[in-house]
Amino acid sequence: MNRLLKTFAGAAFAASTVLTTAAQAEYPTKPVTLVSPYGPGGAADLAARTLSATAPGLLGNGILVVNRTGAAGVTGSTFVAKSRPDGYTLLLARVGSQAAVPAINRKIPYKWDDFTFLGMLEQNPFVLTINADSPYQTFDELKAAIKGGEKLSYASAGVGTLLHLAMVVLQDDLGVEASSLKHIPFKGGGKAAAAVVGGHVDLLFQNLSGVIGNIQSGKLRALAVTTDKRVASIKDVPTVSELGHPGLGVIVGWSGLWGPKDLSDDVVTKWTGVLQGLGEDKAWNKMTAGLGSVPTIMNPTDTHEFVKAQYETFREVTERLGLTIK
Repeated sequence: MNRLLKTFAGAAFAASTVLTTAAQAEYPTKPVTLVSPYGPGGAADLAARTLSATAPGLLGNGILVVNRTGAAGVTGSTFVAKSRPDGYTLLLARVGSQAAVPAINRKIPYKWDDFTFLGMLEQNPFVLTINADSPYQTFDELKAAIKGGEKLSYASAGVGTLLHLAMVVLQDDLGVEASSLKHIPFKGGGKAAAAVVGGHVDLLFQNLSGVIGNIQSGKLRALAVTTDKRVASIKDVPTVSELGHPGLGVIVGWSGLWGPKDLSDDVVTKWTGVLQGLGEDKAWNKMTAGLGSVPTIMNPTDTHEFVKAQYETFREVTERLGLTIK
C-alpha cells in the first residue's frame, strides 16, 4: 500500500509540474493591460497604440491600452510599479516619467529603476527650434546671444519634463546660469510649440515628432538636432556633435516597455522575443517612423544601461544647479 501511495504521489507531482510548466508557457492567457502615463493623442499614447496594433500576433493575445494620466507621468508609472508582477500590467515608459522626473523630484513614489526593464522600442531626437521670424539664423548666432546676456525665454511642457530639463542641460553646456533664460511652462508640448509659433516665447527644445509639422511648414526654424547623424526629414539641420556640443546628445526622447519589479524570467523572455519580432515587422517600423521616431529595439540589459546613463546625467546637472526636489 505504501508503495502504491508513493507511486500515486509521484505521478501527481509529475502531473503538477507538467501543468505548471504548460501554464507558464501559455503566457499570456488573457489580454495584457498597457498603461500610457500621458493623455490620449500624445506621443506616449501613440507609441502605446502602435504597439497594441502590431504586437498581439507575436504575443499571442491582445493588448489593451489604458491612459492613467497626471503629475507628468508619475500617476500611471506609480500604478504599474505597485501592480502585481504577473505580466498583465505593463507600462509604456517614457523618458520624462522614467528618467527626467525621478532625477529632479525625489519625493515621487518610485525610483527610476523600480521596474523590470523589458526593452526599448523607439527613440525620438530633440530639436532646438525658434520662431521662423527670429533674427537668429544659426545655432552659433543664438549661442552668442545667450552668452551675451540677451533676455530670451523658452517654453516647456511643464516643470520637470524633458522639455524643461533639455533647456537646463543646454544652458549648462553653454556655460551660462540656469536663470539666464526665462522658463515659461505650459500644459503639454503642443501648447509650448504653439507659443513659439505665435511669437510669444523665443525658444523650444522638443522632440522631433512634436515639431516636425511646424518645421516643414516653415513656422519654426530648427537649429540643431540631438542625433549622431543628420535626420533625413530635416537633413539641413546640423547635429549637436557637428556644432561642437556632443554632450547635448543625451537629450533624446524614447519609449520603452517596463513592468513591475520581479517579473518572472518567462515573462521577460516572452517580451524580449516579441520586441525582437517587432524590430523586423514592416508595419510597426513604418508606423513608428511615421510618428517621427527612430525604431530602436534594445534588450533589457542594454535598455537598463542606456536609461541609467541618461538618468545619472540629469541627476548630476540638477543637483549641481540646485534644482532637485527632496
